[in-house]
Amino acid sequence: MANLNKVMLIGNLTRDPELRYTPKGTAVADITLAINRIWNNEQNVRQEETIFVEVTLWGRQAELAQQYLSKGRLAYIEGRLQMDTWDDKETGKKRSKLKVIGETLQFLPDGKGAGGGGGGGSHQGSQHQAPQQQSHRQAPQQQGASPAPADNFAEEDDIPF
Repeated sequence: MANLNKVMLIGNLTRDPELRYTPKGTAVADITLAINRIWNNEQNVRQEETIFVEVTLWGRQAELAQQYLSKGRLAYIEGRLQMDTWDDKETGKKRSKLKVIGETLQFLPDGKGAGGGGGGGSHQGSQHQAPQQQSHRQAPQQQGASPAPADNFAEEDDIPF
């Protein structure tokens, strides 16, 4: 029987990332995304709801989130669901909640001109994605694509991805 545990979210951070380290030195960051849903009801009246999703990032992703993300910033997260369970100290009852373990983080532009360069970076696991240089061959252009000329490519050293 096939199984799938995959989550894709785009939302705004509700607070600055909280970075901490495990006793073995692994970085961990917790963020919360506010995700809006807008629709028209049967009377054609606009409805809106916001849900808040807690996300945990590990390793280099956690450090990048703490360094480059802040409250209000738009981010894309791919990850998986994980069930956290604990005993409530006040009532003694078992408690649980679903949260997302982020496996891919991508910074997105917020549309307001803020956000430290407009985002667009991504980081997945511990792999660094190097920019791909265009070849001088003419390939058929995909619909909607507008690649920059190869001679306009400039690599910046301070970008972490």
